[in-house]
Amino acid sequence: MLTSHNGSSLVVDRLCDQARGQNTAISCFYFVFAARKQQSATSVLGSLVKQMVSAMERIPEGISRAFQDQKTTIGGFKPQLVDIVKMIQAITTSQLTFICIDAIDEYTRVKRLRFLDSLKEILQQSPGTRIFVTGRPHIRTEAESRIAGQVATISVSSIRGDITRYIRFRLAHDETPDAMDENLKADIPEQIPENMSEMCA
Repeated sequence: MLTSHNGSSLVVDRLCDQARGQNTAISCFYFVFAARKQQSATSVLGSLVKQMVSAMERIPEGISRAFQDQKTTIGGFKPQLVDIVKMIQAITTSQLTFICIDAIDEYTRVKRLRFLDSLKEILQQSPGTRIFVTGRPHIRTEAESRIAGQVATISVSSIRGDITRYIRFRLAHDETPDAMDENLKADIPEQIPENMSEMCA
């Protein structure tokens, strides 16, 4: 697991570059803290299904039939979590699939555990699926326990020198250099890396 939104964006970009012309599906979801109460496992996985289907030349019959079945139910209920998991399994059995989930630690714990259980179900039925998840270190135990034997973790932490160099580069190329005085410019490369180190500890 990684700890940065930029890191996951780089992974998605790289996968998209390599997938051109290949029978490969790529879908991603970025968790947002402010929307954590509205984001259910069903809605998140539903978003992934939409991304996968929109990139397909032909929608698998099982997926099409599932949506048609939902339309005929009383009140037109939306697909349930178990239905969406089956849809993803149907899609991923026919092609190599990468699912990228960013900032899963922003998700509420109860919903996060249910979501991880759903990912485990997908992996059990879809050996050609690869799931990339980023989050802070405290969720590692949850991921390893829920997806036992199918997860590898990578710890990534900020290096103060790299952060300082990046900030100084950005300040040197600021399009509005008059927006701050020299004292503030000097403080920023010192204060931000220190706070970043505390966050990643």
